[in-house]
Amino acid sequence: MQEQAPVIEVKDLTTGFGTHVVHERLSMDVQPREILSLVGGSGSGKTTLLRHILGLQRAWGGTIKVFGRLIESYRGADRIALTRRWGMLFQSGALFSALPVFDNVALPLREVRYLPEDLIREVVLMRLAWVGLSAQDALLMPSDLSGGMIKRVALARALSLDPELLFLDEPTAGLDPQRSDEFVALIKSLHQQLGFTVIMVTHDLDTIRDLSTRVAVLAEKRVLVEGSIQDVMQTEHPFIEAFFHGERGVRAMGKTAQ
Repeated sequence: MQEQAPVIEVKDLTTGFGTHVVHERLSMDVQPREILSLVGGSGSGKTTLLRHILGLQRAWGGTIKVFGRLIESYRGADRIALTRRWGMLFQSGALFSALPVFDNVALPLREVRYLPEDLIREVVLMRLAWVGLSAQDALLMPSDLSGGMIKRVALARALSLDPELLFLDEPTAGLDPQRSDEFVALIKSLHQQLGFTVIMVTHDLDTIRDLSTRVAVLAEKRVLVEGSIQDVMQTEHPFIEAFFHGERGVRAMGKTAQ
């Protein structure tokens, strides 16, 4: 069987602001259908790396390929087509406060411009059902939603165009342990059913344990190690020791961290 090409390939990426270097010759890849978690200390450049992969910032050097093409080569209609192949779940949900749930989820579908409204309605209600919400929930305003419901609506919107690639930025931030576990289970179930690829920024050890196919650790301006949780935990480095083998890490990883 022919090996599939990575969905995302980052090679020798160098980035920064002014005279401050954030990444220096950073390399990593994201394989089809996997969930890759990006972890690192504050200021390690996790969110900055996502912005470069999304093509929102230009790098000083190196290359980023998404779906086999350099990110900067996507222009005009190609760029629009690319954005329809990925979805983004923002940490806060980033719902439009003046729009009801239905219109928040419908927004990416309406931007396609050629979809009839009856089809948009069908797709929106289907996506809401995917995340455990009803047609009645579609009528609510964001101000009426709990934190967990905001996350679910934001996920429904991120999945509205049935993307191949999903970006998750701290998906369980702000949720209590029960709601966090439920949301992780939802993402895991949808990933298994739909087969999309995920790149996730998170510092939550339970989420990393329950969702990750692989983990990439950002430290010293590069990807220090990339592999299974077990492989990462065997790497000797102060950040890995503090993050995975500290009290919280031992509690989250259980026997894995022993």
